[in-house]
Amino acid sequence: MKEERAPFDYHVKKSTTSERLQELYSSMLYSRLIEEKMLKLLRQGRISKWFSGIGQEAISVGVTLALESTDLIFPLHRNLGVFTSRLVPLDRLVAQWQGKNNGFTNGRDRSFHFGSLEHHIVGMISHLGPQLSLAVGAALAYKLGNKTNIAVAFSGEGGTSEGEFHEALNLAAVWKVPAIFIIENNGYALSTPTHQQYACASLSDKGKGYGMKAIQIDGNNVLEVYQVITKIARKIRKNPQPVLIECMTFRMRGHEEASGTKYVPKELLDEWSQKDPLKNFEQYLLDTGIIDINYVQQTRANLEKHIEDSIETAFAESDVESSVEKELGDVYCDKEANQFAKPVQEADQRTLRYIDSIREALWQAMELDPKLLLLGQDIADYGGVFKATEGFLDKFGADRVLNTPLCESAVIGAGVGLSLEGYRSMIEMQFADFVSCGFNQIVNNLAKLNYRWGHSPKVVIRMPTGGNVGAGPFHSQSTESWFVHVPGLKIVYPSNAYDAKGLLMAALQDPGPVMFFEHKYLYRTNESLVPETPYTLNIGEAKVVREGQLATVISYGLGIQWAIESREALGLDIEIIDLCTLSPIDFATIGVSVKKTGRVIILHEATLTGGVGGELAAHIAEHYFEYLDAPIMRSASLDTPVPFAKSLEQLFLPVARFREQLAQLVNY
Repeated sequence: MKEERAPFDYHVKKSTTSERLQELYSSMLYSRLIEEKMLKLLRQGRISKWFSGIGQEAISVGVTLALESTDLIFPLHRNLGVFTSRLVPLDRLVAQWQGKNNGFTNGRDRSFHFGSLEHHIVGMISHLGPQLSLAVGAALAYKLGNKTNIAVAFSGEGGTSEGEFHEALNLAAVWKVPAIFIIENNGYALSTPTHQQYACASLSDKGKGYGMKAIQIDGNNVLEVYQVITKIARKIRKNPQPVLIECMTFRMRGHEEASGTKYVPKELLDEWSQKDPLKNFEQYLLDTGIIDINYVQQTRANLEKHIEDSIETAFAESDVESSVEKELGDVYCDKEANQFAKPVQEADQRTLRYIDSIREALWQAMELDPKLLLLGQDIADYGGVFKATEGFLDKFGADRVLNTPLCESAVIGAGVGLSLEGYRSMIEMQFADFVSCGFNQIVNNLAKLNYRWGHSPKVVIRMPTGGNVGAGPFHSQSTESWFVHVPGLKIVYPSNAYDAKGLLMAALQDPGPVMFFEHKYLYRTNESLVPETPYTLNIGEAKVVREGQLATVISYGLGIQWAIESREALGLDIEIIDLCTLSPIDFATIGVSVKKTGRVIILHEATLTGGVGGELAAHIAEHYFEYLDAPIMRSASLDTPVPFAKSLEQLFLPVARFREQLAQLVNY
């Protein structure tokens, strides 16, 4: 007796051939058989974890087969069908899941947390939402490059509660990029049901609030998914705009297998089991004669053999091996930057303010690199709050100088997405303090991609930073130490106009991400001779700005000015080292100076606890203890928020305390 199932409304358009119907079926079957095998391996203890997408195959397969093979897809951990439909080799997928060398991350990440640009897939990170912003950036790249590609990003219904979901949709709508956002509404975010996630009638309603087309479809009907995506993709290739699609489906297994499904009412599981996308579509194809039982049996047998062979191949691989040198060496991209340094002639130099040297570096970099884009709040017509980009819009146009909404995280994610298509972006934080709103994208995407799977995003984040300007606790923070702790980011912090231009031009051609700190107080108070021609300075090199014998002062940014002024005021023969780069730190230059003077004080504007000074002091104590004639000292701002009143801010800053400490050090 044939099993009774809820009828599906299959309307086959003439453009959907029998061959494509068979491909939709076999692709779903392939994904289902892999999943069933994984569950067996889990019970056998041969794998440790699995996120099941059983019952949701129609969405992954239908979406992927409706796209061009060169459209970038940003899937989640229950979208196996995306990878298999893009013909990612199964032995490599299994190797990835098992942390083997033949995986895509060399054992450095698990599951679908990887990208394969060869297959035009960029996987997720565990923090739900960021992949949506990457899709916006990739779609923007398609639009700017006059390509007909589109970007597609997946989200679960739980992920729609994340701020990044809203930022990404808004940004996509404002920029009118060719992107499709897929919501897999499968009933539960781990154990949290939908009525505890949102109060709107349907999630597709959220898209309408951002001014984009939004629809709800049956996510268990592979033909509906395929045909709807095909139609929408065809339209937005010609007329770029974002679309939100809510696919109604259900998660038949636990969030991951260890979670189970005890929190799901049995009647709900029974109801959705009757809507199984694979079984219903198979029955439809059998009923219409598009396939027969022999086709089903032979296809299943072929796939099962391929799955067994691929799994055994992956399991036969040796465990991943590495070395300290290799692991550290892959944190940063090892590609050399194409330096456009030129011999600097004295006649080529003239006096420039710090802010003007920043502006000139950006201008010349834009002229030299047609794929460099500038993104930020108020940077276009207004020229930025510090006027670093004034006049850029008229020169380079709105396609390269983009005002952004107030959505730091989505903009940084868009920068990462742009890099997937070969673009470089400079993202201006209006104030360095506001970067906290983009923290996740920086530390979990920007910094880790090269180490995880070999893509190094070409993104520079400019950070107008620091106090001494009476701006209070939300516009004066020194945030550099937040990021020095994060492997994979280069942290640059010039102290003068000459270095600012040379280091910014170097950052704007670096093969990886750079956070570029610029002290606001120096913008219009610091001047130096700056060559007119383009030039670069080496990131990662400190320099001795004053030679001396009594003690070594290590500092950066505005601290260098304080150190020079104190040297002159106290008449002390001290050596001053400008770090220039906070990550990676030039410990070699520091070591030479420490051996010479035997006394060290580290000065920085950031608060004392957790500052860069602690790391420097620890390194010096560990490596140069025998050369020290006095305890290492640190001079920094008070461990308080930055106060507003001028008298309080001067008390907060370390200048007066530094001079007292310096005198104590040389007299120790």
